[in-house]
Amino acid sequence: MQAYRKGTCSGSSAASGAHVSPKHSIRRALRPRMRAASTQEAVQQQQQQPVTATQFLRPHLLQLAAYTPIEPFEVLSKRYGKDPQDIVKLDANENPYGPPPEVRQALASMPFPHIYPDPETRQLRKALAEWNDIPMEHLLVGCDADELIDLLMRCTLDPGDSIVDCPPTFTMYAFDAAVNAARTIAVPRLDGFRTDVEGIKRVVAEHQPKIVFLASPNNPDGS
Repeated sequence: MQAYRKGTCSGSSAASGAHVSPKHSIRRALRPRMRAASTQEAVQQQQQQPVTATQFLRPHLLQLAAYTPIEPFEVLSKRYGKDPQDIVKLDANENPYGPPPEVRQALASMPFPHIYPDPETRQLRKALAEWNDIPMEHLLVGCDADELIDLLMRCTLDPGDSIVDCPPTFTMYAFDAAVNAARTIAVPRLDGFRTDVEGIKRVVAEHQPKIVFLASPNNPDGS
């Protein structure tokens, strides 16, 4: 026979003599519902917050300093009140004379300009290999140096790896390294923009970098 006591519930609690008030039982029964309501309110508040593009970025990218691009002719023309033909740009290691007439003619007479070109650039690589007397397999062609630098780093660098560059030099080395969560170890150039070979050797021995960048000719000084 189970004993019943005023203000207690029947069952095992009553049999063991534990005192459970009706108010406490109701509160305990409602607790899961209260938790569910609280979670639902938190979800609703989160959904009400505006969604921004930065929420989808990798965290380390939010710490990057913005890359300073070159200014095109139309911007410089408005800024200085000069015609583009009267402006000589020396800030991007560009050819100030433009392509020769033969190149313009070849581009204008392309048979299939609306079709993607050979992704392996076999014809160009074959010609370059013959011109430089090196195996064609050792050549990689890209859309300017930026693409090749980016591809090289994405294929080789893991987060936390390091590269070496020799400033003043092309700033895309350090910028692309930061994009790939890698560290840049700078070995500054000596007087006359000479490369500090001994300094590079010490850094390589100490830090074991994945890549050492040596631009030749160097950008922007041409050394």
